[in-house]
Amino acid sequence: MEIQDIDIEGHKLKGAKIPTGNTVILIIEAPIGFLGCGYFDLEIADRVKDVAAVVTGVKTFDDLLNKPVQKVSQAAKERGISVGCSGLEALRKMLG
Repeated sequence: MEIQDIDIEGHKLKGAKIPTGNTVILIIEAPIGFLGCGYFDLEIADRVKDVAAVVTGVKTFDDLLNKPVQKVSQAAKERGISVGCSGLEALRKMLG
């Protein structure tokens, strides 16, 4: 597993990159929620009321930040995060 600091407008977030046998799992933790790759299922995030957004088809943190969000939890919707915004835009709304 690789842990990397991700700077979002002066906020130091933690990103984790976990290789599996067939792909890589990516997640960036924000003060209020997380941005993850398509490996994550948001059913549990909804059940526990986590702010979460998913970007699919990514291999790097840059991909995660720049590609459009494909899925959002209900709590993320309530923070103004929507499908189609960039991962970076979603993280901005998770900063606090």
